[in-house]
Parts: sequence; structure tokens; C-alpha cells
Amino acid sequence: MAQGAKSSTGGGFQLKIRGPREFFGGLALVVVAAIALWASSSLPGQQGFAFGPGTAPRIFAGLLMAVGIIICLTGLLVKGPAIESFAVRGPAYVLLAILVFAATIRGIRVDVAGIPLQIPAFGMVFSTFVAFMVSLFGSSEFRWVESLLAAVAMTAFCVVLFVYLLQLPFNLWPMF
Repeated sequence: MAQGAKSSTGGGFQLKIRGPREFFGGLALVVVAAIALWASSSLPGQQGFAFGPGTAPRIFAGLLMAVGIIICLTGLLVKGPAIESFAVRGPAYVLLAILVFAATIRGIRVDVAGIPLQIPAFGMVFSTFVAFMVSLFGSSEFRWVESLLAAVAMTAFCVVLFVYLLQLPFNLWPMF
């Protein structure tokens, strides 16, 4: 290249993300909306003035996608804060607590290397208490006494709400 000549980098349209938190948050909403639209695609929709079972999910997914696109555009046009590191421990324990609850409330059978393993149905009292305790392990401020009291209170609340007020058919105790 000769002295004094300008170098060309190709020019053209360059996309710069000015607000990464907004851009990627909006992108996540668009992805969730696309999954919801795909999942509801087999449901019959609106026919004339009658709503079908797929109408509301598609409307909400479309609205979510529109909001996600607007948030993505905001991330492209407006300078915003960078994405900071986030804690994985708390959400991981909450997800584990949900799985523990699902496995213990009704029981589950799993084949591990050809060996059948059976987790019996422990009922709502045990399952709620254990799931609440597992989710509390995700906190960095975990204290045993407060956690046990909160788990007992939450278990009692769930039993009163779901079994007695809403009259849902949950077994309260283990069914071996």
C-alpha cells in the first residue's frame, strides 16, 4: 500500500449493540414468543367471531414478540448498561426444588442402567417442606432456624390453600 493511501474496511451497514442488557433481554422475549407460537400452532384458532383454544396463546405470544422487538430496538438505538455477571446458584436450587417436588408429590419410576428405581409418593406435606428447604439452600443468607420455621409456615399455607380452600385432591401423607 502506498504512503498516505487510506485503507478501506469494507464499509456497509454495521450493527452496534448500544444497550446489551435490553437487546439480549428483548431477544430472549422474542425466542420465548416464537416457541409459544410454535407450541400453539396445532391448536385451532379463531373462526369468525368464535375464539378457539389457540387464539389466546397466539395473541399473547404475538404481543410478547412485539414487546421483545421493541426492547431489542431500544438496545440497538439507546446506550444502556452492560450485562453484569449473574448468580447461577439461586436459580439452580429453585429449579432443583421444583424437580424434587414433582418427583416426590406423586412418586416417580426411573430406570438407571437397567435397574428400576422407584421414588414413592410422599404426599403434599413432605414434598412441599422438602422443596421449600431445597430452594432455600440457594440463598447465601441461609439460616437453619429461620428456614425451618419458614418451611413449616409455607407447608401449612399450601395445605390450607390447596387442600381445604380449593379442595384439590392431593394426598397429604405418604402413600406406600
